[in-house]
Amino acid sequence: MSKQQQQQRERLEAETMEFQKLQKEYSGLVASLQQLESQLQENELVEKEFKHLKSDPNARVYKMVGPVLVLQDSAEASANVDKRIEFIRGEMARVEKRIEQLAKDQEKKSVDIFKLQMDIQGVSQA
Repeated sequence: MSKQQQQQRERLEAETMEFQKLQKEYSGLVASLQQLESQLQENELVEKEFKHLKSDPNARVYKMVGPVLVLQDSAEASANVDKRIEFIRGEMARVEKRIEQLAKDQEKKSVDIFKLQMDIQGVSQA
């Protein structure tokens, strides 16, 4: 095997490892996005329930702190849920943006790997 072939194979191996890292990060981000979507749905359900509570002046809101339920002001609880929803949506946007970038990076890396493989085959056949 010539020195050029060896260099190309080493480069191919490095590119492949980089591609695998991109795939791993992509998978982790997709899992994070799914978890954020689940949290968003939960908080939106809570927000919907708070809207029903506004019609009942005697309604009470409790917050679980450890093993104890503590009475909480409904306006404060509603504000907390609204802030949480806003935060989750911001995180989802950030994760979606990163997923898009990783998809582009993976595509580019895939093309680079394919070209390297073709170069190696061309050198081997020559």
